[in-house]
Amino acid sequence: MSTIVKDPHHIKETLDLLGIKPVNHGASTGSNWLKGQGAPIDSISPVDGSLVGSVIAASESDYHQTVAQAQQAFQAWRTWPAPKRGEVVRQLAVRLRELKEPLGKLVSFEMGKSLQEGAGEVQEMIDICDFAVGLSRQLYGLTMHSERPGHRMYEQYHPLGVVGIISAFNFPVAVWSWNTALAWVCGDTCIWKPSEKAPLSAIACQHIVGSVFEQNQVPEGVSCLLIGGKELGESLSHDASIPLVSATGSTAMGKAVAAAVGARLGKALLELGGNNAIIISKDADLKTALTGAVFGAVGTAGQRCTTTRRLIVHEEIFEQFKAELQNAYRQIKIGNPLDESNHMGPLIDQQAVEGYLEAIEKVKQQGGIEVVPGGVLEGAEYESGCYVKPAVYEVENDYQVVQCETFAPILYLIKYRSIKQAIDIQNSVPQGLSSAIMTNNLRESELFLSHQGSDCGIANVNIGTSGAEIGGAFGGEKETGGGRESGSDAWKIYMRRQTNTINYSSELPLAQGIKFDL
Repeated sequence: MSTIVKDPHHIKETLDLLGIKPVNHGASTGSNWLKGQGAPIDSISPVDGSLVGSVIAASESDYHQTVAQAQQAFQAWRTWPAPKRGEVVRQLAVRLRELKEPLGKLVSFEMGKSLQEGAGEVQEMIDICDFAVGLSRQLYGLTMHSERPGHRMYEQYHPLGVVGIISAFNFPVAVWSWNTALAWVCGDTCIWKPSEKAPLSAIACQHIVGSVFEQNQVPEGVSCLLIGGKELGESLSHDASIPLVSATGSTAMGKAVAAAVGARLGKALLELGGNNAIIISKDADLKTALTGAVFGAVGTAGQRCTTTRRLIVHEEIFEQFKAELQNAYRQIKIGNPLDESNHMGPLIDQQAVEGYLEAIEKVKQQGGIEVVPGGVLEGAEYESGCYVKPAVYEVENDYQVVQCETFAPILYLIKYRSIKQAIDIQNSVPQGLSSAIMTNNLRESELFLSHQGSDCGIANVNIGTSGAEIGGAFGGEKETGGGRESGSDAWKIYMRRQTNTINYSSELPLAQGIKFDL
């Protein structure tokens, strides 16, 4: 690509394989790309500061054309038998397996996560497609006994309609797939508004989906893409023709989406901020605890919603664990994420770096004790200016900066005395996404998982906060938004529920024994 001056990792070959051009259109209804007149968006890699490619953002007319096409496609798509829809998703999983390496590489280069994590994100896409294929034959309702003789009651689920999906930069493809794979087998059509910080990964996905859908004669408009700024998200949120909006991002963004969708009595699926903690008991396997804590804190450079941001450590092992943590941090290799010997890559952009530095300044002002110093890395290897050192501070949980989510590799150490105190500390933040306890004490682990324990949507024992399998429902409580995506019965939000009663008798008995004789 002429816009890339340096190409040491053969990114041009990857882009060519995925259908990415120097300048791309940011609106699509499937295999049809709309040539709108929106403002250009440049995708700048935080790996080396190079221009990966440009996107012409979707315009207002693109938005209206896309919504109309998605509505029209829904009328046909919902008539396809669910297993037939599942077969299309199965073929998509096959294609994703074939393109796992280049798509994972693009995700890594555009977003800045490690090559292994980029490939892992594509694997999540494959896994949710596999899950959805099985689900396409299991969209079960229930049968109930009626109180009236000669009556049968049951409930069933119907496709909902057009689903709007707003995704964040940190998982530029996986979270979209969590929604679309399920929504498609349920019979819905989807409009995706990805982060403008990682637009080319979304365009690559749309090319892949478009080719599979075209081969299967899927109606144009089942998979739609709109790339642009927050105004597109606002349009999706206010649009009464879109019954469900799934939004992943900050709590502030989620509150705006929830207010707009709620005002029109639509449905919002929210996956918002996390302020995740690991409780490390004096009865923990400290080797396991250390590995889980370090990966949870520095993986994806602290830019996961499930990143470990707080370590709540028992006072008897506090100093020992702090010393082991300092030693582990000295071994972390920071650099180009396409080099698999590195543990941590860059933050997404300069705005993220500024937020990281502001948080460090705040924690120092509020009384935090430096355990592992932070700072921005300099030198030729870090020329994008987005590489930072993972930092650790000893704090109190009630510090204002600790109560907030900073999307960066900053870890807070907090001391506790009793397990009940540790759980109170864990729960005493506005967010409620992921949590964990490291312990070999059965009573502690069971208390942590009980109704008196973690108030988060995810609670783990002897594994960290970061990462989740697609088989379980993913999401959190409080300011995390209350949504659930991916596995278990998360599919139900993409459908509308209907209760049916059939009278096969020759009488018309009323419920609750009411008499109405004519």
